[in-house]
Amino acid sequence: MNKKTRYIIDKETRHCLMMAAVEQKGTIKVAELADQFGVTEATIRRDLVELDSKNLVKRVHGGVTNSRGRSYEPTLTFRNTVNIDKKARIGKLAAELVNEGDCIALDIGSTTYEVANNLIGKRNLTVITPSFPIASRLINQPDLCLVLTGGIVRPGETSMVGEIAQRTFDILYVDLLFLGVGGIDAKGGLTEYNWDDTLVKKAMLKRAKKVVIVADSSKHNRIAAFLIAPLEKINILITDQEPSSPLKEALKELNIKIMVA
Repeated sequence: MNKKTRYIIDKETRHCLMMAAVEQKGTIKVAELADQFGVTEATIRRDLVELDSKNLVKRVHGGVTNSRGRSYEPTLTFRNTVNIDKKARIGKLAAELVNEGDCIALDIGSTTYEVANNLIGKRNLTVITPSFPIASRLINQPDLCLVLTGGIVRPGETSMVGEIAQRTFDILYVDLLFLGVGGIDAKGGLTEYNWDDTLVKKAMLKRAKKVVIVADSSKHNRIAAFLIAPLEKINILITDQEPSSPLKEALKELNIKIMVA
C-alpha cells in the first residue's frame, strides 16, 4: 500500500493486517507500519499497546515482534487474511485429487475452505465436515451429499467439537481426508493449537483411507501445543513451496508425497 493508493480501514482490519505483517517478517518497525497504513506513529503505538495486552504481539524498542506461544491459536478471521493466494492454490490442487463417487472428509480451517471452494461443480460426492463455513459453502450443490458431524460449536472458529463430533466418525469411512494443522515438523509431527479440535482430527484420521495435509509454508517446521499424529499417519502434503530440512528429509524417508501448488 503506497501513499497514492492508501485508503481508510477500520481498527480491527488494521490489527489483522499488522499481525499478518509480523507473522511474515518476524519483527517490524513502528515507522514502517505507520507508512504502510497511512496513520501516525502514535496511532500504531496505541495499536501495539492493545495487541501486546492481549499477548498477540510483543513490543520491542521502535517496533514489534511475534510473541505467540505454542498454545496461541490465531482466529479464523485473522487466518482468512494471511497467505490468501497460497491457500487458494493449495485448495485448487487438492481438489484435483477428488474423483467422482468419492466420500471425503474436510477438516476445519481457511485452507480446507479453499478445497471446498474448488469442489463446486463436482458430481456424486459425499462430504463430511465439522466446519460450518465449509457446510455453508457446499449446502446447495447439486449431486453432493453433505454430512455435518454435529457437536458443540466453538464460537469464532465455528467448528463442531466434543463427543458427538468425534463419534460421528465411528460409523463412517472416507476415501480422502483433507486435514489442516497448526504445525508440521520432522520431530513434532502434526500438531494443533486447540485440544477439542485435536480430538476431532484424531477421530477423522482413524477412518480415512488416504490422508492429505493441506498447509501453507508458514506451518513448516512449526510445533503447536497438541499432538494430532506422527508424520507416518499421512500420505500426501500439499503446500505452496517445498519444505526445508529437516522436514523435507523426514517426509521423503517416510515416502510421503509432497505436492507443491
